[in-house]
Amino acid sequence: MNRSREGSEDRPALLGGRPVRPEGPPVWPGANAAVEEALRRAAAAGLWGRYHSEQSEALSAELAEFFQVPHVLLCASGTLAVEAALRACGVGAGDEVLLAAYDYEGNFLSVHAVGAVPVLVDVTALSWQLDAELLAAAASPRVKAVICSHLHGGIVDMPAVLELARQRGWYVIEDAAQAIGGQLQGRRLGSWGDIGVVSFGGSKLVAAGRGGALLCHEARLAQRLRLWLRRGPQEWAALSELQAAVVRPQLEQLPARTAQRAARAARLEAALAPFGALRRLAPLETPQTQPAFYKLGWDYDAAAFGLSRAHFLAALQAEGIAIAPGFRALHLHRSPSRYRAASPLRHATDAHHRCVLLHHPVLLGSEEDVLQIAQAVAKIHRYRQELAALPLPAPALSAD
Repeated sequence: MNRSREGSEDRPALLGGRPVRPEGPPVWPGANAAVEEALRRAAAAGLWGRYHSEQSEALSAELAEFFQVPHVLLCASGTLAVEAALRACGVGAGDEVLLAAYDYEGNFLSVHAVGAVPVLVDVTALSWQLDAELLAAAASPRVKAVICSHLHGGIVDMPAVLELARQRGWYVIEDAAQAIGGQLQGRRLGSWGDIGVVSFGGSKLVAAGRGGALLCHEARLAQRLRLWLRRGPQEWAALSELQAAVVRPQLEQLPARTAQRAARAARLEAALAPFGALRRLAPLETPQTQPAFYKLGWDYDAAAFGLSRAHFLAALQAEGIAIAPGFRALHLHRSPSRYRAASPLRHATDAHHRCVLLHHPVLLGSEEDVLQIAQAVAKIHRYRQELAALPLPAPALSAD
């Protein structure tokens, strides 16, 4: 290779080279003919100006069928749904709620919103999901519920959580905002808990800009949810009819898209294996189990790769790859008065410092699209010493 070609093609973009993806990461949501047709029909029917129509009713029925639950309530966001679930479970002042110390911050704040105390439990070493084996040691007479979030292509061990929760009389709230379409032992993620939560936020696998749904097995809990989500005759935090219209075709497409994302994730894992410094978060290895990949999570070993996480992420972003760090662990940079730590939170601290997340749109592309990611990583690895000398600010943590 001549020097001019090497300078433009081989060098990382941060060092003046040509990005692997000069067009940048795929946009989300992408073009979707079925969604466009649903919007056209909804507009023609004047649904954009209605409080209620057949769209939300049909979506509720389709979600009930998809998740195999008898009760579905639509709402304005997944975060709101978690708060609604806590209230329906009777969680209030003086109660405690168990949740992973590495989790979406909104869940922690929702516990505070109802006046309860978050009890932070460590995550597993290999998947960075809530460690069900630590729940019993975190128990107290004040614990009333457990929040289980499936994050970054991982899956919480729901059978183990439910077994203990049934013994202790705890409610289980299952946050599947990142996991719609995934399955555990042939059962949809979101349908295991007493109340399940899914999100239709603009970046999610099924996107409507905003919105969410609550999935419920018991009529008693469903009625509590319904009462809280209404102010007299009106729903004060409703999903709009246009939002319901665009979710419906995406729900139909979801199984095929979930399978494609899984295949692309496996191909990428194989392509990155030679580097050794990137380990995909381990899914549960059980029959009929399929993660969903809203974020594809990796454990990044900066020492093994030879480049800090901040430099690594900045270099990949410059190559046109949509990658970011993970969440801020809930026990870090926060007053201990705002939570109870059930044990040393070593693995949650590891997740805070080591997690990197690939955003999902590229997984719906071609095999070449995901191989470009491995190509970019290889280029960054070759020039890691030069990249390490660059002054770079720490990138922002993932927001959802």
